[in-house]
Amino acid sequence: MHNSEAMKPYADLDHDSGVEAFSYTEESIVVKFKSGTSRYYEYTYTSAGSSNVEQMKMLAECGDGLNSFINKNVRKGYSNNW
Repeated sequence: MHNSEAMKPYADLDHDSGVEAFSYTEESIVVKFKSGTSRYYEYTYTSAGSSNVEQMKMLAECGDGLNSFINKNVRKGYSNNW
């Protein structure tokens, strides 16, 4: 489980994302969304696939495209949400 206080704000370069913040480890990423009942979603190598998680990390750091990627590729591929 990730510490929500250590999350990095998502840049959202186009100002059109539902993503607020993120944090990641070697084999997972936690994404905090701006709204919804569950706001934190953890995607792991096991639940979403290593290539998807690595792509999500890259998009998170770039600050663009993460919400879109999640919706198109791993929407239900999370391992945990809270």
